[in-house]
Amino acid sequence: MEDQLVSFIENLKADRRVLFFDEAATKAAVVVRLLSLLNWDIFDIDEVTPEYSVAGKRVDYSLRISGANKVFVEVKRTGEELENHQEQLLSYSFQQGVRLAILTNGVTWWFYLPLCEGSWEQRKAYSVDILQQGSVDIASRFVDFLSRDNVASGRAVESAEAVHKGQQKMSVLKDTLPKAWNKIVGEADGLLIELINETTEKLCGFKAESQLIEDFLSAHKDRLTIGETLAPRPAPPTRATAPRVVPQAIHAGYTGKKVSYTGKKVSSFSFQGSRYEVRSWKGLLLGLCGLLRAARPTDFERILDMRGRRRPYFTRDASELRTAERFQNTNVFVETNLSADQIVKICFALLDLFGYSRNDLWIEFH
Repeated sequence: MEDQLVSFIENLKADRRVLFFDEAATKAAVVVRLLSLLNWDIFDIDEVTPEYSVAGKRVDYSLRISGANKVFVEVKRTGEELENHQEQLLSYSFQQGVRLAILTNGVTWWFYLPLCEGSWEQRKAYSVDILQQGSVDIASRFVDFLSRDNVASGRAVESAEAVHKGQQKMSVLKDTLPKAWNKIVGEADGLLIELINETTEKLCGFKAESQLIEDFLSAHKDRLTIGETLAPRPAPPTRATAPRVVPQAIHAGYTGKKVSYTGKKVSSFSFQGSRYEVRSWKGLLLGLCGLLRAARPTDFERILDMRGRRRPYFTRDASELRTAERFQNTNVFVETNLSADQIVKICFALLDLFGYSRNDLWIEFH
């Protein structure tokens, strides 16, 4: 089964038409074929029930075992933003007591546990992006969560619950780590003082009085403490868990003067006071785009209006770009074959486009 799934996924990755499928084509070319590979009898309407009625509305597919609804699947066209449809699907699933629900546009697949506590978004157990993730990993997850055997035995829900629990644990840890760091720094924890003193002695041969170290920490408290929420998971960069000193780093904001970043290496950027580490200039561009999309989901696609002299910077047609990278969970492609100077220019233009001050962005490079 998995070998056939991997082959099917590889074919989807190679077929650019998938980016432009309407809903009917997405169902026929992707969803139904995938269900068949997962051993569902797509010709038995008592097992794969299309247009299943719920309170006068319809779910695209109900996957049923022995007359019982096990999985609801809602399908949208490839370019559709899925966030706009999760509430309706999960509400129907909750009403019917369905423990596993799927929202997909053929490329992106969101697996939900509708009966869990929390907001609709918090009930999302796992996301699959066919164009971005590895084919073997995708195939394995489809088997875990959606194969007929695993759905019938209950193992599909158990697997989704295990993944969901792990994500909740990670979310709690991400929220708590900054608080723990700030507590250690703010209260001049004894272990921290001892560690600093030992390192100081190794460097200069002298030990300091504890009060001297406490005064040092207190004087630099504002620089050592960090925001108490790490970067959200959908955003590409990760918030730094502590300030990182980069030798000869320059923190550059917008001055209105022409600055060259050629030959420089970016290490982080700050947006509206929150700092994010990145490893490349491309990471700066994608990271800022991720933050803007999270802040402005309804009008984010305004970036499609941004163009260079010959080519767009953002487009739905990857063939228009020299080196295209698909932006997370969208049908928007980003040009990444750009110089450091071009990327910084685009970043400040993005701030203008969405009404931010150029002083909201600071870049650390060396």
